[in-house]
Parts: sequence; C-alpha cells; structure tokens
Amino acid sequence: MTKKPKRSAGLLMYRKRRDELEVLLVHPGGPLWEKKDQGAWTVPKGEYEENEKPLAAAQREFFEETGFISSGNFIELGSVRQKSGKVVIAWAFEGDCDPAQLVSNTCEIEWPPKSKKRLEIPEVDRGRWFTISTARQFIRLEQVPLLQILENKVAPKGL
Repeated sequence: MTKKPKRSAGLLMYRKRRDELEVLLVHPGGPLWEKKDQGAWTVPKGEYEENEKPLAAAQREFFEETGFISSGNFIELGSVRQKSGKVVIAWAFEGDCDPAQLVSNTCEIEWPPKSKKRLEIPEVDRGRWFTISTARQFIRLEQVPLLQILENKVAPKGL
C-alpha cells in the first residue's frame, strides 16, 4: 500500500497598489527558519483531514496563522508539490491587512532535533506584502507557479 502524500490547503491574499499586484506571504516561525529569508516565505497554509473540504481548511489555516478573516470570491490557483512530497492546493482572494497586526497560533517542536527537549514556537513569525516580482524571490520555489496563475487570472483586469 502506497502512502498518500501530506496535503495542505492555503490562501493567498492579494491587493492592487499603485497599479501593481501585491500578495501577503508569511514567514515560518522557529529556530530552523529564523535566519532564512529568500526562498523561505510561503502562502499561509496547513494540513487538512481526508473528510475536510480543502477551501474550508484553507480559510481555517489562514485565520490560525495570521489572525485575519478571509472573505470574498476565492480564485482557485490549483496545486503544487513541494520537495517533501506534500501537495499544496491554494486559492486567492482580494483583501487588505496590516502585517504588523498578524497573530499566529503556536505549535510544539523538538529543539534541538533529537534532544527530547520541547519548544513552543509560533507557526508564523511575521507577514509582509510583496509585489509579484519580489514575491518570486522570497516565496518557496515550489510555490512560484501559484503567483503566475494569480497574475494570469487577476492582473489583466485593469493592471
């Protein structure tokens, strides 16, 4: 029996500023990520159960990782496979927020690895608005196609 890959669902908030499309990305929390910047940022996302609707999970995860409520029309962006094998399905929605107000839930990790010591960390330690071109430099490489799909679906409408 083959093991099913882990699955995550996420939301990419976007806005239009100064005739440019911007997206809200988040930076993972914890000591493993604290010194990583370019290539470390991500769409707010999280794993979901077999019986859970992916869009509902994406909305829940967005709130848990940012403290912001998602609403409006959700644009399906499709899915990408990360290096770990995890499949990430994502939607985009238009919105606005102040990343300085971001509040993330926490989780427990073993740190340092194999030490049997537990450390509570925020799942996300910060968020930031990026133009699409800058986001391509900072988002995880495997998630870059989501930016392109968003740009193709949203940018032609008046940008």
